[in-house]
Amino acid sequence: MVYRRTQQVVKRLAARRSAILVAARDAAIEGGMSAVQIAPVAARANVAAGTVYRYFPSKAELISELIVDVSRDELAAIRRAADAAPGPSSALAAAVTTIAVHIVSHRKLAWGILAEPVDVDVSESRLACRRDIAGEIELRIAAAVRAGHLPAQDTALAATALLGALHESLVGPLAPANLDDPIKLRDAVQTTTLLALRAVGVMDARARGLVVQSVLPALPAKMAIGA
Repeated sequence: MVYRRTQQVVKRLAARRSAILVAARDAAIEGGMSAVQIAPVAARANVAAGTVYRYFPSKAELISELIVDVSRDELAAIRRAADAAPGPSSALAAAVTTIAVHIVSHRKLAWGILAEPVDVDVSESRLACRRDIAGEIELRIAAAVRAGHLPAQDTALAATALLGALHESLVGPLAPANLDDPIKLRDAVQTTTLLALRAVGVMDARARGLVVQSVLPALPAKMAIGA
């Protein structure tokens, strides 16, 4: 007789797996990717370390799946924001803003996903997720080009350059150290979004208007102080 998992069992297993990933994400938010260790994650998820290994046979698999999980959520948020915008240029502004807000909301997590040194190889997951997000930006740039809002350009290269600029300016080693200040954080998001729009060819006055429309609604209330 072949044992078939009941729907209740499947849900319970999925919930436990999700709890482990939430615990891993919380650890990375607080301490970066170096804080994602099997035993502490198990304790956060209220399961035994052996249970974590049943779902994720190695720390590399746990961290890789965490990267995929966080990036999947970010990509969904980017698409929601862009799809809700009234036109191609505002969709691009919304997409860029959403990326910037995700970066500054949890900088340790963002750096951990991007490039924080870890003792396991997660380069494939990191690269795949960056490609997905760059691909979404490229779609938005291409739509604005087709609509005549932007000049013709290499949309793939432009998207990669914009994503790199956002990461370098907001979470990389050269990022400002004072982004715990909500006003400075808001200004940094506005500045990087404006830079991105200018870089692909949105005229300055229009770019400023798009930034005002997209940045402030996207920022959590605690980050939009002084708006």
